[in-house]
Amino acid sequence: MSDVQAVILAAGMGTRLGRPMPKPLTRLDEGRTIMQQQVDNLRSVFGGSVRITAVVGFKATLVMEAQPDLLFAYNAFYDSTNTSKSLLRALSTSAEGGVLWMNGDVVFDPAVLEDLRPRIAEDVSTVCVNHDAVGEEEVKYTVDADGFVRELSKTVTGGLGEAVGINFVAARDKALLVEQLGRCADTDYFERGIELAVQERGMRVRPLDISRRFAVEVDFEEDLARANQHHPA
Repeated sequence: MSDVQAVILAAGMGTRLGRPMPKPLTRLDEGRTIMQQQVDNLRSVFGGSVRITAVVGFKATLVMEAQPDLLFAYNAFYDSTNTSKSLLRALSTSAEGGVLWMNGDVVFDPAVLEDLRPRIAEDVSTVCVNHDAVGEEEVKYTVDADGFVRELSKTVTGGLGEAVGINFVAARDKALLVEQLGRCADTDYFERGIELAVQERGMRVRPLDISRRFAVEVDFEEDLARANQHHPA
């Protein structure tokens, strides 16, 4: 049995991509959906018994039918809340121990998870980041003198890189993160909960540079084109 538990945040409406189905069900040119490649990546790195929970909301039945062998948590307010509340739901219903989670629209090389595996084994809260790109509309970060995350949001100035949407919360930090996610506004991204935990409660989160790996959050058609270039038909 794998002792790793993972969460895929798949409750959102994905309006920016303009598809009629939940964004995680967007099909790549190579045949799999975004969500299926995530599930395959998790199982290839952590084994077939890895516990995977999908947080669903928008057209939840479609996601559940597409991935019937996963566990599910339901964000009933998916149309008025953001990822902070979906992650809160997932962590509140998770099993004992740390949790690896990812946005449901990230297409990535499974080697990202191999890079993250030592941090999970050491139970170190981690945010995966890309130093090669610092997009204006992306979540950016800075660090303190010891190299731990200090700021984490879209409004950060002088960001060292951008978060790629794949993260891990250590067992010892999970209750604290749950508390801070509960304080977040409905429209906040989960990164706000991390930032609050860091700045107000002293949680220590390490960035993990995965710039040499492929990872893209599919928000727009050009992102999907990049994903398809990496995963050709």
